[in-house]
Amino acid sequence: MANKKRGFILILSYSVIAIIMILVAADPARSISEWRISERDKNSVAAFYAAESGIDYGITWLRSQASPPSGTAAVTLPAGPTVGTAAYSVTVDPDNNNPTAYLKKYLITSTGTCGDNTRQVTYEVQVDSFARYIWLTDMEVFKQTGWTIPVYFSSGDLLTGPVHTNGNYNISGNPTFNDLVSSSENFVNYLHGGPPSDNPVFAQGLQMGVDEIPMPSKALDLRTAAVQGGYHFEGPTTIVLNSDGTMTVSNDKLTPKTKTMGLPANGAVFITGGHAGENLHISGTLKGQLSVGTNRDVILDGNIVYATDPRINPSSTDVLGLIAEKDVVISSSASPIGGDLTIQASIMAMDNSLYLDNWSSGLKGTLNVYGGIIQENRGPIGTFNSNTNQKVSGYTKNYSYDPRLRNMPPPFYPTTGDYVGLSWRE
Repeated sequence: MANKKRGFILILSYSVIAIIMILVAADPARSISEWRISERDKNSVAAFYAAESGIDYGITWLRSQASPPSGTAAVTLPAGPTVGTAAYSVTVDPDNNNPTAYLKKYLITSTGTCGDNTRQVTYEVQVDSFARYIWLTDMEVFKQTGWTIPVYFSSGDLLTGPVHTNGNYNISGNPTFNDLVSSSENFVNYLHGGPPSDNPVFAQGLQMGVDEIPMPSKALDLRTAAVQGGYHFEGPTTIVLNSDGTMTVSNDKLTPKTKTMGLPANGAVFITGGHAGENLHISGTLKGQLSVGTNRDVILDGNIVYATDPRINPSSTDVLGLIAEKDVVISSSASPIGGDLTIQASIMAMDNSLYLDNWSSGLKGTLNVYGGIIQENRGPIGTFNSNTNQKVSGYTKNYSYDPRLRNMPPPFYPTTGDYVGLSWRE
């Protein structure tokens, strides 16, 4: 019996030793397998980061070109710097419609590799237009001969859409900004020292110290398009937009001096004024796509709206650009005392401001802009009591961005020289 017991114990001991030996032998194999999995995961992440770096490399290359690359042939870029142990290759493929498109598009494809791992990222970009902004200024001050004054956002003012200034903001009270706000300066000028007296709402944040966006001084593309296939008028001109897709133009050099005509096929109209005072006056209802510019002032004589309101019908294709190489001026008679004014357009004042004529006289209603306001210097729309922030004269501001302008800006609207992303995917 004892012999049998000793034999059983011996067999059990051998079995335990065998199991231990198997486990010891398997442990390095498991460790090697886990190491390989970890290495693959690490290389995959490195390849992805390299692919993203390649996208930045492609955008930098596009920005370095003197003008947006022409043609439709894809360009394989020279090898860029490695990213640690990973590398990337980049191709920039122009859209097939670029030869006839004003805002050209490009598909950047970046392939990152690390070890045996490959990750590919694509990013579609488009030439950036100033129409992408609800509000953009070079400086938040109003300049006239011999004097400069800061212009404030104050209580009751509402801006919905991307906002940027190359200068600094002037704030009094509690204006509201419902989208991202950025400034190239690193401070805000508060009239009463800041919160709690001045307490603006930056619903999507305020970014300070960002890069400046250079402002153009001439609407060269629009001028050229107007001469080469649009309408070009000389001297003081009045345009009334009609809801049937026509416009009524008054100009002393026309025969007869007032004519109703269809919109130009390419959507470009430019008025050349020989001297100060030979401005463009405009109002009415637009049906179609149009940019109207002048080397003088644009005078807004009344409401300017779309025949199909995109806020009600998002499929509307009505879009308007108003571009002055001088000022954009809201006529004091554009709306009555206490009355509102509505402008549906992207407005650009290249050599100074959008402002209300006689802004310190008469209390108006609300200036409703659906589109955008781009100006070199900030212009006054009214005045307010600095103690109570109550409006004293002019308009309260209600500015909302038309999101269609991001991908469908007005014809030949000035571009920023940069690129904006449209889509990203892996």
